[in-house]
Amino acid sequence: MTDDKGIIKEADPAVLHNLLRTMVLIRIFEEKIIEVYPMQDMKTPVHLYIGEEAVAAGVCAHLKKEDYVFTTHRSHGHCLAKGSDPEMLYAEFYGRISGCSKGKGGSMHPVDPENGILGTTAIVGGGIPIAVGTALASRMKKDGRISVTFFGDGASEEGTFHESLNFAALKQLPVVFICENNFSATTSPLSQRQPHENIAKKAGGYGIPGITVDGNNVLDVYDAAKAAVQRARQGKGPTLIECKTYRWKGHVGPDCDHEKGCRPMEDLNKWMKRCPVEMYKDLIINKGLITETDYMNLVKEIDAALDDSLKAAKQHPLPDTKELLKDVYYDKE
Repeated sequence: MTDDKGIIKEADPAVLHNLLRTMVLIRIFEEKIIEVYPMQDMKTPVHLYIGEEAVAAGVCAHLKKEDYVFTTHRSHGHCLAKGSDPEMLYAEFYGRISGCSKGKGGSMHPVDPENGILGTTAIVGGGIPIAVGTALASRMKKDGRISVTFFGDGASEEGTFHESLNFAALKQLPVVFICENNFSATTSPLSQRQPHENIAKKAGGYGIPGITVDGNNVLDVYDAAKAAVQRARQGKGPTLIECKTYRWKGHVGPDCDHEKGCRPMEDLNKWMKRCPVEMYKDLIINKGLITETDYMNLVKEIDAALDDSLKAAKQHPLPDTKELLKDVYYDKE
């Protein structure tokens, strides 16, 4: 990883440190799930974000607390980068009443309105039009908020993706589309679904910027997101950013796809050598921003904090059966 754009020289050191902290937080948060999942106390299906940490960290670094984020079944990293409490998320995954969705949403449906996460949908492409809707509302209310939607390469093949880009471009809405292109829709390779692998090109048909970045280089993501967020805040309309990356784990669960013959081991090995956390850590150590000891202390600090969050979440009470039909229907009273 190199800092070809001079971002490190220009950025606030606190921002650069926070990028590393966010990525380490996401990585260890997910690794804790892998540790406890075989115990079967956490019964929700989990779609892990390991390998893609740079995307969430680089984008959310530019967002305000009140800005909206809409994400997918692979939502943990985005929620953490936006500011969600790890204990609240773990409690949700354990099905506890104190979870962010009161134990009803599980891993795929976290909600955190205080941090701009109004709801998460596991429907492929489902969050894209919702983000356009909140962007339209922000434009009408002139509240200064922007909307960001994260989605995978598979969602770019949905009609709602194209309809949303068209409407957002037409109305010059303050929304940023982030495609996390990990080259697989479940286990179906992008090369077998599309005539080319450049999803950012699709933006050209709607007259909006389309940018492809290295999704494992947090500084590349940070730089592209900065321009897109500024454009949205200035009323200049949407941007599509394609972040090319790779998830290390399977589509769902703590195992790896190569163990089931779904994706080749060679691909995983190649991308693991480009670990976003390790590449960025090495870069800022070489730039003299931190030492190896600083990094190890950071890892220990976050590891201990997440241990506490995980243990506390498991001790929270399960929902009473009376909760089953609550929040299902709108009650005028």
